[in-house]
Amino acid sequence: MSLPIFIGWDPREPEAYEVCEYSIRRHSSLPLEIRPIKLSELRADGLYTRDTETRDGRLWDSISEAPMSTEFAISRFFVPIMAARMQIDVEWALFCDCDFLWTGDVAELLGETDLSKALCCVQHQYEPKESVKMDGQVQLIYARKNWSSMMLFNLRHPANGHLTPELLNGVPGRDLHRFCWLEDDQIHGVSKDWNWLEGTYPVIAPAPRAIHFTRGGPWMKGWENVEFGDLWLKEFEAARLER
Repeated sequence: MSLPIFIGWDPREPEAYEVCEYSIRRHSSLPLEIRPIKLSELRADGLYTRDTETRDGRLWDSISEAPMSTEFAISRFFVPIMAARMQIDVEWALFCDCDFLWTGDVAELLGETDLSKALCCVQHQYEPKESVKMDGQVQLIYARKNWSSMMLFNLRHPANGHLTPELLNGVPGRDLHRFCWLEDDQIHGVSKDWNWLEGTYPVIAPAPRAIHFTRGGPWMKGWENVEFGDLWLKEFEAARLER
């Protein structure tokens, strides 16, 4: 049975998505069903009805009264609904931002899960130093910052049934990012190198198993020389050669 994986898609970062998908597939010993989360498709399906607009060239979520740094800022929480529509009978579905480079096998990540919990993630304890990230996006501060950038949803846990379209389209994004539908003891922590934050955490040799270029990566001008950027560029070339 394939592991469903949903990767955030933003039209400004197609190269990031390409490398993320290629690297997670290349290193996996499991069969995978990988799909991009495209906001336009969720809207077309009638699932995503949140009021958004563009202000000063940035997406703005009216319910949150805050900017959205990517198109998948909120849509990531639709993963259990999207997985149910795929009719795959598995325990877990994985989400990650597109600005990830995978060097580890997701089978090892599944080995760190706990079926009694509703959600597994890296439980970061930090506050970003920068006020701006990526291509000029505002660096927002909120509870459990970056926990939601890589999540394993337990599709069989009843608590995730609370993620209905009504909830997802009705509450501020900051509440979703702090997992407002869950109790604290329903969240399970996994090893930090499954969501290693470039520019924040000490360098791991030879490399973390999932590198998160949360500030910006080699596909962006001015971010070519970040830690492990050379690995991203090698993966990018390998992906292009296989196309």
